[in-house]
Amino acid sequence: MKKTIMATGNLGYIGSIMAPVLIESGYEVVGYDAGYYEDCYLIEAKQALKKQIKKDARDVTPEDLEGVECVIHLAGLSNDPLGEFHPSLTENINFKATVRLAECAKKAGVKRFLYASSQSVYGVSDTSKDVDENGAVNPITAYAKSKWRSECELKKLCSDDFVITCLRPATAYGASPNLRMDIVFNGFMGNVWTKRPIEIKSDGTPWRPMSHIRDITAAFMACIEAPAELIRNQVFNVGTADNNYTVRQLAEAARRCDPDAKLTFTGEHTDPRSYRVTSAKILTVLKDYYKPQWDIEKGAADLMNFFKEAKFDLDTFDGYKCTRLKALKKRIADGTLDDNLRVK
Repeated sequence: MKKTIMATGNLGYIGSIMAPVLIESGYEVVGYDAGYYEDCYLIEAKQALKKQIKKDARDVTPEDLEGVECVIHLAGLSNDPLGEFHPSLTENINFKATVRLAECAKKAGVKRFLYASSQSVYGVSDTSKDVDENGAVNPITAYAKSKWRSECELKKLCSDDFVITCLRPATAYGASPNLRMDIVFNGFMGNVWTKRPIEIKSDGTPWRPMSHIRDITAAFMACIEAPAELIRNQVFNVGTADNNYTVRQLAEAARRCDPDAKLTFTGEHTDPRSYRVTSAKILTVLKDYYKPQWDIEKGAADLMNFFKEAKFDLDTFDGYKCTRLKALKKRIADGTLDDNLRVK
């Protein structure tokens, strides 16, 4: 019998890749998504789901999880600008709803709960060394704080028959039918494709660990398949053996797709985050299950192919579909979301 997986956020940036991969791998998938970004797809992307639940995570009940053996929790306000847009809602959606979902899952008899945390919990760290999962956390934004608080509460719910694992992906990048351009490398690639200068709002020296969304998917797949004793109450940084880049290195990697592209440095230093992270733990502990396949150059080439397929242009780049904060503000203005980010 096929194992049933619930993927929250299955209609989002990562979920639109992960859900089909799970299905292709032989799992039955129940999608759970409020539908914030269902009109943001750049190409058609149907999911052969067992069931789609259109519901706010703040309203989840144990009945929603009946028959589910594993939950992959991706849903939430997905970056720092969204988190700062309404910090109290970030607390409710990213933290309180996460704990509620885990409590309901445990009550419903779910066996595994895989949580998408973030390496943003490290905030600003000593960049002379790569921080591991035991390193000091220093969350400096509402988004990062919500992720860290969720990790702490989830650990309390973990038990022999309810295995919880927290995965901390590095900054995501890569092509998806529900594309995001409000993340650093995708944004640089969008500038290259649309012939705009690659604008760096710092001196380019801050460090960013990077994870391709298909490698992030592979990490969650590994935690579905690995023995419980390897992942129970564990935290894993998700990346590759060489996943740290300066912002300048990312810009230069994007520029290699078009040597005529220009780099500009504004020197604003608007983002204080800078950290280097090691993914040695997941590469060692789950070496038989997690085998990342992507690097920046491969991801850049794939994005260029996607831009061509999606007929990506300046209007798309500047519009609401690829920027999460713009998308939510548009829906509030249209009256399809209320001020508490509930779908009307």
